[in-house]
Amino acid sequence: MSAVLNQGAEEHPAAFCYQVNGSCPRTVHPLGIRLAIYLAGAVGMLITVLGNLFVVFAVSYFKVLHTPTNFLLLSLALADMFLGLLVLPLSTIRSVESCWFLGDFLCHLHTYLDTLFCLTSIFHLCFISIDRHCAICEPLIYPSKFTVRVAIRYILAGWGIPAAYTAFFLYTDVVGNALSQWLEEMPCVGSCQLLFNKFWGWLNFPMFFFPCLIMISLYMKIFVVAIRQAQQINTLSKNLAGAAKRERKAAKTLGIAVGIYLLCWLPFTIDTLVDSLLNFVTPPLVFDIFIWFAYFNSACNPIIYVFSYRWFRKALKLCLSREIFSPRTPTIDLYQE
Repeated sequence: MSAVLNQGAEEHPAAFCYQVNGSCPRTVHPLGIRLAIYLAGAVGMLITVLGNLFVVFAVSYFKVLHTPTNFLLLSLALADMFLGLLVLPLSTIRSVESCWFLGDFLCHLHTYLDTLFCLTSIFHLCFISIDRHCAICEPLIYPSKFTVRVAIRYILAGWGIPAAYTAFFLYTDVVGNALSQWLEEMPCVGSCQLLFNKFWGWLNFPMFFFPCLIMISLYMKIFVVAIRQAQQINTLSKNLAGAAKRERKAAKTLGIAVGIYLLCWLPFTIDTLVDSLLNFVTPPLVFDIFIWFAYFNSACNPIIYVFSYRWFRKALKLCLSREIFSPRTPTIDLYQE
């Protein structure tokens, strides 16, 4: 996820990352293009960090939002916020300079955090899909089945499994010693390509594909049930009808978030799989675009919430006003019409 294959230079082929044998070739961009990319990266980081920071603050601050679903959203926002704060700055430098000048320690750390936050996001979206499936398809037992304690277990698994998985492949020699025939030779100097080899390309695809398959199948069932519930809503009491409508709205919004996630990550994931079969022929610029398109997903969720959730817009309005300092504000019912 975090590596860019510096296989060639498009503007100045004679340039290299380091003046040593085995150095990666370097693409030297004109100053104007470099400044434009840095500016775009800074704007993207700002949107990602501030948008997800607000989600974290809103769910933490307003007591009415202390629900299992929203705690999962908070944890997802933390992963996206940390991606924007800790990963994107170094990724921007790498993209502009087309080389890695920050040393092996930061190369390992950057790759680890990049992979960790990206896998954490997909695990959380998968868990949120399970939550929505239970809320829509089993509404009577949902409050007792999907509690805050269950949500916390999902959150711990959503962070723990990616952390252990990435550390195993990145910081141990087990994979390198057991699967040396699948691994590429030492990368050229200045590339920071730690996980990109044929084995990783094949392993990375199932880690993306199977959670996505679970999400798609669950949301297909959710929408079938939601349509049936909509036809029966007239027979329900006003309170039950409002609750059912709110749950369907949440399922629809989170379904959009999952769809955008698939749209953003599918090009990168497919390219990773195909490229490993074709001995890494994807041009560096194209590969870089796929990576940044995937990164873009981390900025999308808060934007989706603004357009879809009335409570989110109401919380945003309160946070931008002086009412946020009132001792009564944390207890406001954001769901009230």
